[in-house]
Amino acid sequence: MPKKLLIIEDEHSIATLLSYNLVQAGYETIIANDGKQGYDLALSEKPDLIVLDLMLPSMDGVEVCKSLRQQKVNTPIIMLTAKGDEFDKVLGLELGADDYMTKPFSPREVVARIKAVLRRAETSPVIQQDGSVPYVFGKLQIFPDRFEVFLDDKQLEFTPKEFELLVYLAENKNRVLTRDQLLSAVWKYDFAGDTRIVDVHVSHLREKIEANTRKPTFIKTIRGLGYKFEEPKSS
Repeated sequence: MPKKLLIIEDEHSIATLLSYNLVQAGYETIIANDGKQGYDLALSEKPDLIVLDLMLPSMDGVEVCKSLRQQKVNTPIIMLTAKGDEFDKVLGLELGADDYMTKPFSPREVVARIKAVLRRAETSPVIQQDGSVPYVFGKLQIFPDRFEVFLDDKQLEFTPKEFELLVYLAENKNRVLTRDQLLSAVWKYDFAGDTRIVDVHVSHLREKIEANTRKPTFIKTIRGLGYKFEEPKSS
């Protein structure tokens, strides 16, 4: 059964071109021409991935992305922006987008990006772990095969990318990992060395698993190098 993709794009020519190329690549597509329609379709149609333009009528891409994440919709999102503005890219990632692309772009590049994001989303729940035995770090439990994380017996919600990053950090407990290493291991393709993507996602993880993000106990920043995942010391 083909993957279902939702394209939220108000420029008819771009939406049509994207849809044509994605159908040729074997996907099913749904098109929404404004943000509110796209948001409603994301909830009702439950697509496998969303291609989301930043500038939209009725409800812009930032608000669509933010609202979906607030509703615990963890569907992968690729955000499109015509501005090429660094702020837009980082803002989209901070709100929970999984990837971004700047217009103009080639249809072949879009298809490649979509395949990469879907591949990560499919593989992240089953990362190098047999059975249902979790990684346990104090009150934090990570079940790689079940795509579940519990803190103080309360289940936490993560996007596929956040979860994959958390599992990779946990698998490499007590190792200092550079931002470039994390980019290569988790994103698996060239982001032109934009290591801020790593910083944004580490910030997301800290907001969810740390009691105090200013004094993290799990994900430590190693100044000048990168990050290290540690088990909290017993009090």
